[in-house]
Amino acid sequence: MALFTSRREEKKVKVTFSNGLLVVEKEGGKQQVFPLEWFPKLQNATDDEREDWEQKGNGIHWNKLDIDISI
Repeated sequence: MALFTSRREEKKVKVTFSNGLLVVEKEGGKQQVFPLEWFPKLQNATDDEREDWEQKGNGIHWNKLDIDISI
């Protein structure tokens, strides 16, 4: 008999913007860095728009900008 759980495991990430870069820090301290020029909507976004994000599966979704990035 297979056992499963319906509880989704959410991994926490930290998202910051610095010197024209998007920095995503995963649990354990591993970082992924992306140039903002790859994402013009994020590059030109307000702080409020940049702060309105959530982690979905293996990615990040910015709600107000409708942008998804895989991490």
